[in-house]
Amino acid sequence: MAYERTDRKFNEYRNLKMTTGFISSADGSVLIEMGRTRVICNATLLPKVPDWLAGKGTGWITAEYSLLPQSTGKRVERERKGASGRTQEIQRLVGRSLRGAADLAALGENAIVVDCDVIEADGGTRTASIIGGFVALAIALKKIKERLGITQQILKHGITAISVGVVSGKPLCDLCYVEDSAADVDMNVVMQDAKNFIEVQGTGEHASFDRNMLNTLLDLGENACKDIYKKQMELIGGELP
Repeated sequence: MAYERTDRKFNEYRNLKMTTGFISSADGSVLIEMGRTRVICNATLLPKVPDWLAGKGTGWITAEYSLLPQSTGKRVERERKGASGRTQEIQRLVGRSLRGAADLAALGENAIVVDCDVIEADGGTRTASIIGGFVALAIALKKIKERLGITQQILKHGITAISVGVVSGKPLCDLCYVEDSAADVDMNVVMQDAKNFIEVQGTGEHASFDRNMLNTLLDLGENACKDIYKKQMELIGGELP
């Protein structure tokens, strides 16, 4: 029997809310809420680029990700001895995605870190981190450009993302935790300007999927990204810094 949602249609994402200026000490800060998933995204200028980039005349954008202890039903241990494999994979995804927005040479020898701290996890934390992280980055760059006297445009693209999947044979957009934990197929879609794909992570967790289902999932992801992209651009004033 096919899975049926009770809170929204199969092709709808959860209620999305983004609150800017959430942390006053960050150059750019956003609290993103997608349903019960909530992530604080802070973008901050670092004092220097990584050593391997020093003297090369280009900048860097990176990301860090963490789950706060009470972000899930069972307390999450703090990663005091270093990031776990899952954490490293997620923060690399977020960093890669955000670098896909930028002209790093225009940034000069400056680096920005986007910290994504999950305060409540109900599925889709990595895609929420990308959505909110991009907005935080754009807000930060407006301040950073003025502070450093940079006149070139740094962000060339908007970056958005969404999770999609298959539960009991039903393709779904933006899976919550209950859906994600039961998914036969799980996929994350990251897009540039809601037109081109930066990354597609798709796994048959408990079942394989054919080309038709792949196309359906990509269509679900693309349509959601187009709508979310409009909301992101509205928040940053319609122009990329």
